[in-house]
Amino acid sequence: MFRLSKLTDYGFVLLAHMTGRAGETVTAPELAEATALPQPTVAKTLKALAKAGVVVSHRGVGGGYSLDRAPDDISVAEIISAMEGPVALTACVEGAEHQCDVESCCPMRGHWDSINHAVKTALEGISLADVSSKNNVPDFINMDQPAPSFAQGS
Repeated sequence: MFRLSKLTDYGFVLLAHMTGRAGETVTAPELAEATALPQPTVAKTLKALAKAGVVVSHRGVGGGYSLDRAPDDISVAEIISAMEGPVALTACVEGAEHQCDVESCCPMRGHWDSINHAVKTALEGISLADVSSKNNVPDFINMDQPAPSFAQGS
């Protein structure tokens, strides 16, 4: 099962709240109160997002955190990478040091790369602004339509 961690989910909650206050600096305690998340969790999440350049940390009096860029310029893929590491569905896509024991005879060899690329491209096409808005769902995410085909040659 492909599932994001709770910390990543919390990151989206915090960023969605910050999107509503774009251009403002907010503190971890303010975000904890506004989102009902524990303050230590908020602080840990913000540190990871700051390290990845999704948010900026401001020190001193009046300090806190703000979005590094406009919500339209921050992709879902970037947020997931900040919290989880690179978007990679399998270890062989990650380029792991310890290759799979059956790599040489694996029928999926080479196929996971194109699947991973399709997932990553889709996540890169969705912005923080898209997921933060209640009414703004990207056009290609329409549950009434079949999923787009990423097959080669189409």
